[in-house]
Amino acid sequence: MRKGNPEELRSEYSREELGKGVRGKYLKSYREGTNLVLLTPEVAAAFPTDHAVNEALSSLIEVARRAGRPRRLTSRPRPSGRQVQ
Repeated sequence: MRKGNPEELRSEYSREELGKGVRGKYLKSYREGTNLVLLTPEVAAAFPTDHAVNEALSSLIEVARRAGRPRRLTSRPRPSGRQVQ
Protein backbone atom coordinates (compact mmCIF):
# COMPACT_ATOMS: atom_id res chain seq x y z
CA MET A 1 0.00 0.00 0.00
CA ARG A 2 1.14 3.49 -0.74
CA LYS A 3 1.80 5.85 2.07
CA GLY A 4 0.31 9.29 1.87
CA ASN A 5 -2.18 11.51 3.53
CA PRO A 6 -4.50 9.18 5.50
CA GLU A 7 -7.30 11.74 5.19
CA GLU A 8 -7.23 11.60 1.40
CA LEU A 9 -9.14 8.97 -0.58
CA ARG A 10 -7.38 7.20 -3.39
CA SER A 11 -8.89 7.34 -6.86
CA GLU A 12 -9.12 3.54 -6.98
CA TYR A 13 -8.92 0.55 -4.69
CA SER A 14 -8.21 -3.04 -5.57
CA ARG A 15 -10.62 -5.71 -4.33
CA GLU A 16 -7.85 -7.40 -2.35
CA GLU A 17 -7.20 -4.25 -0.35
CA LEU A 18 -10.83 -4.05 0.75
CA GLY A 19 -10.70 -7.37 2.55
CA LYS A 20 -13.12 -10.26 2.61
CA GLY A 21 -16.80 -9.34 2.68
CA VAL A 22 -19.23 -11.05 5.03
CA ARG A 23 -22.50 -12.15 3.45
CA GLY A 24 -25.54 -11.20 5.50
CA LYS A 25 -23.57 -9.19 8.05
CA TYR A 26 -26.43 -6.73 8.61
CA LEU A 27 -29.35 -9.04 7.77
CA LYS A 28 -30.53 -9.49 11.36
CA SER A 29 -30.65 -5.76 12.07
CA TYR A 30 -32.32 -5.17 8.69
CA ARG A 31 -35.03 -7.72 9.48
CA GLU A 32 -35.62 -6.20 12.90
CA GLY A 33 -36.46 -3.11 10.95
CA THR A 34 -36.27 0.56 11.35
CA ASN A 35 -39.26 2.70 10.54
CA LEU A 36 -37.81 5.92 9.29
CA VAL A 37 -40.13 8.40 7.65
CA LEU A 38 -39.51 11.77 6.10
CA LEU A 39 -41.77 14.44 7.57
CA THR A 40 -42.78 17.53 5.69
CA PRO A 41 -41.41 20.73 7.22
CA GLU A 42 -44.90 21.70 8.47
CA VAL A 43 -45.36 18.37 10.28
CA ALA A 44 -41.84 18.46 11.70
CA ALA A 45 -42.50 21.94 13.09
CA ALA A 46 -45.69 20.75 14.79
CA PHE A 47 -44.12 17.54 16.13
CA PRO A 48 -40.43 18.23 16.80
CA THR A 49 -39.61 14.91 18.54
CA ASP A 50 -40.27 11.25 17.88
CA HIS A 51 -42.17 11.12 21.17
CA ALA A 52 -44.52 13.90 19.99
CA VAL A 53 -45.17 12.10 16.69
CA ASN A 54 -45.82 8.76 18.41
CA GLU A 55 -48.13 10.35 20.96
CA ALA A 56 -50.17 12.10 18.25
CA LEU A 57 -50.46 8.97 16.12
CA SER A 58 -51.42 6.85 19.14
CA SER A 59 -54.15 9.35 19.97
CA LEU A 60 -55.40 9.22 16.40
CA ILE A 61 -55.53 5.42 16.51
CA GLU A 62 -57.50 5.54 19.76
CA VAL A 63 -60.01 8.04 18.32
CA ALA A 64 -60.46 5.85 15.26
CA ARG A 65 -61.07 2.76 17.44
CA ARG A 66 -63.64 4.58 19.54
CA ALA A 67 -65.46 5.85 16.48
CA GLY A 68 -65.83 2.31 15.21
CA ARG A 69 -66.08 1.23 11.64
CA PRO A 70 -67.78 3.85 9.44
CA ARG A 71 -71.00 2.82 7.72
CA ARG A 72 -70.87 2.38 4.00
CA LEU A 73 -73.25 4.49 1.96
CA THR A 74 -74.72 2.68 -1.01
CA SER A 75 -77.20 3.48 -3.72
CA ARG A 76 -78.84 0.04 -3.44
CA PRO A 77 -82.55 0.03 -2.69
CA ARG A 78 -83.62 -0.36 0.92
CA PRO A 79 -85.63 -3.43 1.82
CA SER A 80 -88.80 -1.28 1.72
CA GLY A 81 -88.05 -0.45 -1.92
CA ARG A 82 -87.10 3.22 -1.36
CA GLN A 83 -83.85 4.64 -2.73
CA VAL A 84 -81.21 6.20 -0.47
CA GLN A 85 -80.63 9.80 -1.52
